[in-house]
Amino acid sequence: MNKEQIIKAVETAVAERGCFLVEVTVSKENDIEIVIEKETGDVDWEDCAAIDRVMHEAFNQDEEDYALTVSSAGLDRPFKVAKQFQKAIGTQVDVWMKGGKKVKGVLKAYTEEAIVVDDATVPFSLINSVRPIVEFK
Repeated sequence: MNKEQIIKAVETAVAERGCFLVEVTVSKENDIEIVIEKETGDVDWEDCAAIDRVMHEAFNQDEEDYALTVSSAGLDRPFKVAKQFQKAIGTQVDVWMKGGKKVKGVLKAYTEEAIVVDDATVPFSLINSVRPIVEFK
């Protein structure tokens, strides 16, 4: 089984849960990780369990040995897909620039070429990663 087959097998179930795929990885040892995020709100255990069930229905572990992890994108992981940036508009982010500089501010806008943090447009060609800032009150 490969990444494309996995995406095809789970994409409908992911959408039905109000989620979207962030990442699917398959290691040489057939360790599969499916990372999802909710369109609105947070991913819960039931979302992950539903995707796990769909995977086990689509791919028989007795025929093809694999280990499966289904998880949320997490609060400390960098954004990977456009929907994560769009969902985060209006929230605080850390932008790690190439060369090591870090910019902190409110994500105001996203395009395929750049993001706007506070009043600065930052092209993706200068960015290493963008992460949400989580503040506990």
